[in-house]
Amino acid sequence: MKIFTAEQIRQWDAFTIAQEPIASIDLMERAVSAFTAWFTSRFPELPQQVVLLCGPGNNGGDGLAAARQLHLQGYDPTVILAEVGSNPSADFKTNLQRLPGHSGVIQLRLKTGDPLPDIPPNAIFVDALFGSGLNRPVTGYWATVLDHFSQFAGPKISLDIPSGLFADSPTTGTAFRADYTLTFEVPKLAFFFPESNLFTGEWGVAPIGLHPAYPAQTPSPYSYVEESQAAGWVHPRQRFAHKGTFGHALLISGSYGMMGAAILSARAALRSGIGLLQVHVPRCGYEIIQMSVPEAMASIDRHQFQCSEIPDLERFQAIGAGPGLGQKPSTAAALLTLLESYHGPLVLDADALNIIAANEWATKIPPGAILTPHPKEFARLFGPSTDNFARLAHQQELSRLHGIYIVLKGAYTCTTTPGGETYFNSTGNPGMATAGSGDVLTGIITGLLAQGYPAEQAAVLGVYLHGLAGDLAEAALDQEALLASDLITYLGGAFQQLHDKQRQHRQK
Repeated sequence: MKIFTAEQIRQWDAFTIAQEPIASIDLMERAVSAFTAWFTSRFPELPQQVVLLCGPGNNGGDGLAAARQLHLQGYDPTVILAEVGSNPSADFKTNLQRLPGHSGVIQLRLKTGDPLPDIPPNAIFVDALFGSGLNRPVTGYWATVLDHFSQFAGPKISLDIPSGLFADSPTTGTAFRADYTLTFEVPKLAFFFPESNLFTGEWGVAPIGLHPAYPAQTPSPYSYVEESQAAGWVHPRQRFAHKGTFGHALLISGSYGMMGAAILSARAALRSGIGLLQVHVPRCGYEIIQMSVPEAMASIDRHQFQCSEIPDLERFQAIGAGPGLGQKPSTAAALLTLLESYHGPLVLDADALNIIAANEWATKIPPGAILTPHPKEFARLFGPSTDNFARLAHQQELSRLHGIYIVLKGAYTCTTTPGGETYFNSTGNPGMATAGSGDVLTGIITGLLAQGYPAEQAAVLGVYLHGLAGDLAEAALDQEALLASDLITYLGGAFQQLHDKQRQHRQK
């Protein structure tokens, strides 16, 4: 799914109106019908009071149409008409005229300086004040209004986007703090950044039938990776395939006291479908790796407690380095040898990234490598950023300049490519915020690379499978009990789900 700017979404609306064709007011009605269906499924109890704060633009027009539709569904809506500016939109005016009168929808008016109205404690509040067309920070009286309604203890919903939140740039003014946000057709870019979660709460996307030709012909560097795209990338297995068909990988990992990272990464690589795996570990890890991962071959370093050398690299289709390595000088020297001598598919994670940052070796990272930092590792490697939009721009530029793939881990793990593509992941949950999850991801991506997946697909698909395994584990165990090893256990179920999607697609 492509992610578009607020301006592109407005153009998509206009394109749909022209090409379908459909009147603007009817397209608004279609969008609000999707919102009403979502609302009534989530809050089915009747009777129920609903208070809707509506501005004078099309977002407010959505709110007015929602009030009318909810009234017809048996809810008890009250509309607060915010008198902001002097030019209500045409669709706002039409929906205001359509509101049921008399005992239908109660209307209150709110203008600058008015006392702030209270909301009945058992009501549901809907924010439809400003929408995505906002082009300046919310300050003054209307900032006070947003703060006031944000403190309401009952359910709070934003229609399309929380008022005050910028869709495509950092938010500098006040924004409404919703519990739920329902947006239309595609998510907003801001939704993928952690500071926006305070405002969006739990967000969802409702399709409203915008014309499919527009995204097909409109470029965007941003994508939200969904199941159908991930399933389309999974390689089929041929009947006469053998272990050599699925690649031979090397993992350089582990040190005294951190052999668990090597075990997790190795098991994940094997579960990803790799044919052969060799794990290079210090001498202290020999028995551990042999007993814990019997399917892997062990390559033993001459050093007792850390990796200090690189084995012969000729026979490997992919290499992963970093989990549990530590940062001793001899390990750093070995990593430098790897960076300077290996030019095949490479994954760098954890202590490999910390060593590169500490020694300022970022320019030595070979083109085509996949880096998997979390935000602090990214900052150590490439410097701090003023905000997440700036960090994303920096990440994109680094991928382009150095020809590398950067997998910035987080709630919507973001992968940038040398070609300018940016992928946000749709799977995963907070239960995965536990020690060892990153080691598992390194193993999965390394395993996919060894099987011949291009670096872009290996990174994006690996992240998707990693998160999907986490979602399956969450369903069985709940978030608090989830361990990194559970991701490996449920990786087979993640592959199975994507294969099922493939079969469904073929049967259509």
